[in-house]
Amino acid sequence: MVLVACGGALGATLRYLSTNIFKFLYPNFPLSTLFVNIIGSLLIGVLMSFLQNNETSQNFIKYFIIIGLLGSFTTFSTFSYEIIELFNNKKIILPTFYICISVSTCIFFCFIGYNINKI
Repeated sequence: MVLVACGGALGATLRYLSTNIFKFLYPNFPLSTLFVNIIGSLLIGVLMSFLQNNETSQNFIKYFIIIGLLGSFTTFSTFSYEIIELFNNKKIILPTFYICISVSTCIFFCFIGYNINKI
């Protein structure tokens, strides 16, 4: 639990910082959530592959990095909130695009991360 909590605190802080940077640069589209979810998915894929192929400290990687840090860095709840907010603002095409691009790119980058060392 300590590993998850420490990783979670670090991941949430990194997400907060990246969100503020992206909101300043792109105030009309939720690029920050898309960015953190893509980067997190890529890193989770890399670490999943790494755990299968190495005899390293699985507890640190699994609990601190994947569940704690990357679990709090990536965010499905914020993604869901942003989708509802876009729909509530009478936008239909933008949230539909955002859903499709988020889900497909995150899965794609997790797949790339998982297979990157097999190339």
